[in-house]
Amino acid sequence: MTLMPAAFIGHGNPMNALERNRYTDAWRAFGRSVPRPRAILVVSAHWYVHATAVTAMARPRTIHDFFGFPPELFDVHYDAPGLPELHEQVSDVVSPTWVGADLDSWGIDHGTWSVLLHAFPEADVPVVQLSINALKSADHHLQMGAALAPLREDGVLVIGSGNVVHNLGGVSRALPDAGFDWAQRFDEQAEELMLTDPAGISRLDGHRDFDLAVPTPDHFLPLLYVAGMAAATGTTADVLVDGYAYGSLSMTSYTVGMPAPRAGGNGFAAPLPDGPPPDGANI
Repeated sequence: MTLMPAAFIGHGNPMNALERNRYTDAWRAFGRSVPRPRAILVVSAHWYVHATAVTAMARPRTIHDFFGFPPELFDVHYDAPGLPELHEQVSDVVSPTWVGADLDSWGIDHGTWSVLLHAFPEADVPVVQLSINALKSADHHLQMGAALAPLREDGVLVIGSGNVVHNLGGVSRALPDAGFDWAQRFDEQAEELMLTDPAGISRLDGHRDFDLAVPTPDHFLPLLYVAGMAAATGTTADVLVDGYAYGSLSMTSYTVGMPAPRAGGNGFAAPLPDGPPPDGANI
């Protein structure tokens, strides 16, 4: 079995599911470049709960976990199969951490399908999600990533989906393709660590801009899983694509275990719709 790479994707707002821009082109290039996975295990910022669980249904539903977006986004369905037996495999590799089997409460949320629509548009690879346990420390999540590394030897593509910088209260519609200075400082420090010392990524909680860049941990923690996998295998990451959206969102994405394909492409990240403020729309 070919050793699977891993990736962290800065997914931005759900409208990227419907857009072609330099970020979604990079996700497409990544999907075309990886060996065909046996399954895709996604750690999505949008399954942030007080438990560690894995989706274990044969046919996971598409979750539209947002509001204030146009109807065509709610019409999107990503009908990939699940892989119930992966629950047992995940439980084994992360033992003694307890992992629940979610049979009916979750599915495939937009942190997952907005990316996979581009990376694996045929929806023919089984998709499983691993929740982020909100009760656990950053070091726990880094260690969980390291524990998951053996799955790559069995054809499982592990993807973390979030944003390195994710401050919805600071969004500026006047800056569709730029980042505030504090966002750039934090993102650049994260990049330096991912490219040189992934095991040190949890130290970013001491960065002077941490509270602005990470006002809530949900979108940041998926990065730690991918950093943990890199550290566990003695490798570093490569930048898949980088950039900013609306001042306070980083769109930076990374690959581990393969050179990042160069996709080219152009265009800003997807525009935010008019309507509720971003911090009230669960993006």
